[in-house]
Amino acid sequence: MKGILGLLRARSARGRQEAGESAFFTTAFAGQGVDESQLIPWEARAAEVGAKRLPKSRGGKLLQSLWSKDRYMSHLDQSAIERVERFFEFATVQPNRDVIRQDEYGNFMVVLLTGTIAVDRLQPWGEQLRLAETRPGDILGEMSLLDSGIRFSSCTTLTECELAALNAEAMDEMMVEDPELAASLVALLARKLAQRLRVVSARLSDHQG
Repeated sequence: MKGILGLLRARSARGRQEAGESAFFTTAFAGQGVDESQLIPWEARAAEVGAKRLPKSRGGKLLQSLWSKDRYMSHLDQSAIERVERFFEFATVQPNRDVIRQDEYGNFMVVLLTGTIAVDRLQPWGEQLRLAETRPGDILGEMSLLDSGIRFSSCTTLTECELAALNAEAMDEMMVEDPELAASLVALLARKLAQRLRVVSARLSDHQG
């Protein structure tokens, strides 16, 4: 995480004109020794689950409304949220679709805009554990996007859901075109992720106890 924030700060200091091309997020899995054929991008998952494109006018409005009320993401002012919108893809997904699967390599995250998604983890001894049922505004999959690791859990739509997806290519584009925004977004995602991991850790401890 320090490496990501350091690179973002360096790019911000040099300015947009000197930033050049970025491939930090798009090459991160290769740097971990993951073959490209193992990687599940958003485009492939969207096609697999039959996601339908959601107009940016609606998706952006939902994202702005949810993030303006979020404890962490509200640190992005309206201008910043409007700028970040264009890097997202917006989609509608039907119920009972696996948006994210445990133990796969995926270089995208999603923000739940409407609906409910179940977060489940298959334990090593074979038990299926429900970690959470998400609410609009919740972010899923950002851990793998940030650290290039395997997915910790599966995320399955329980209802029809509207989503905002952010992939590695868009993150790299943001780093080049708006490095200060990218740095702010990564920092806020890291804080939000840390808070969620504390909750999940407590949940797992209670279950094992």
